[in-house]
Amino acid sequence: MTTSALTSSVGDLAADPEKAAACSVVSRVNAAWDKNDAEEFAAVYAEDATLILSGDRFFEGRQHIAEELALSFKGPHKGTRLLADVVSFHWIAPGLAAIVTEGGVIAPGEDTFIWDRALRATWVAAKQENGEYLVTAYQNGRRADGALKGEGEH
Repeated sequence: MTTSALTSSVGDLAADPEKAAACSVVSRVNAAWDKNDAEEFAAVYAEDATLILSGDRFFEGRQHIAEELALSFKGPHKGTRLLADVVSFHWIAPGLAAIVTEGGVIAPGEDTFIWDRALRATWVAAKQENGEYLVTAYQNGRRADGALKGEGEH
């Protein structure tokens, strides 16, 4: 498996072409990240999409996403790759999906991510008039942050 390949623990995506189309946003984002291509990355997001990343980073709109990712790919994420595994999928409505992934950022020279870079993310993918799915909302959190004091995983 390559780092941009889409894996899923929610069943065979090939058996459901519409589900596979919705989940394709994940593999398209991974592929763009692996190339450190901010424009290709942002093209998977709707014009008015929101992107919330760990570290209290909030980006609104495709152009803002492209600008911020371009800076990131020139700086702290230069040469990194992204891995995501679909662990949950739900149709919210026809053509509107909620997808949860687990994975992480893989540093140059590494084969897998370390726990400090492990992520869990929620994606909302919406079918466009042309039939393509785009991300309308995305939020991730570092799994290393753990539960709040006094809380466990439920």
